[in-house]
Amino acid sequence: MAHEQDSAIIAGQLAELTRAVDQMANQLKVVRERADTQQERIDLAARELAEVSTRLQAAANALRESI
Repeated sequence: MAHEQDSAIIAGQLAELTRAVDQMANQLKVVRERADTQQERIDLAARELAEVSTRLQAAANALRESI
């Protein structure tokens, strides 16, 4: 009887552990998706800044030539 109780306790603990691992995996997935979205935004902002920098440099060059 004690062996069956021990087995039941262990089975319950394994089930709980499995649920906890599944929850952590889902949380990690959400964090990863957010990080990917943030990285996409950072990349887009970097491209936009590079474009603005290029236009500013062209404007500065044109201003120097006109002086």
